[in-house]
Amino acid sequence: MDEPQTPRPGIYVLAAHPNWRESRVNRQLFDEARTLPGVHLQDLYGRYPDYDIDVAAEQANVDGAQLLVLLHPIQWYSMPALMKLWLDEVLRYGWAYGRAGTALHGKDLWLVATTGGPEGSYHPQGYNRYFFDAFLPPYEQTAALCGMRFLPPLVLYGAHRAREADVQAHAEIFRARLQTYPDWPELEDLGACPIIDVPATDRPVPATAGEP
Repeated sequence: MDEPQTPRPGIYVLAAHPNWRESRVNRQLFDEARTLPGVHLQDLYGRYPDYDIDVAAEQANVDGAQLLVLLHPIQWYSMPALMKLWLDEVLRYGWAYGRAGTALHGKDLWLVATTGGPEGSYHPQGYNRYFFDAFLPPYEQTAALCGMRFLPPLVLYGAHRAREADVQAHAEIFRARLQTYPDWPELEDLGACPIIDVPATDRPVPATAGEP
């Protein structure tokens, strides 16, 4: 008798693209993930066009996943505005970080991004002036503050002009990664993320009723 297979951990793909009609790569990755069992997807701009994020629902989505995937194009060396708002609203003190904020401890965060500029533009002699890794610390520290591991990002450079064969190969890698998580060889070399204590004194106390 075959032994029952252990269910793979849940995956939450948080996708943000202000205009899917103009998306050449992110849309294809989103569609690839849509076909996979155990993967829950959220189209932020489709779900929250008014920017009114359902915090409780989003926290429940993240709580049910072991891997949180941030899927988006790089805009001004960062993430689209609605994804930044999602982080601001959902990853709250006392839930995602802080002494009582342990909801995300032990989970993984994976950045899957595209850039408009080619890889050579992310170089001290290129017009972006820095290697792409120089723009990753905000993502890495967000993960660390929440007690999450920051996994090696998957980036497609020069997405606007990438050859179709390269886009297809990139999509296949993305799909395979989702299907095989957490059995990625490189994860064996990643240590557990240290737990960072943020004292309550470093966060403002909410005003009580009647106070200004």
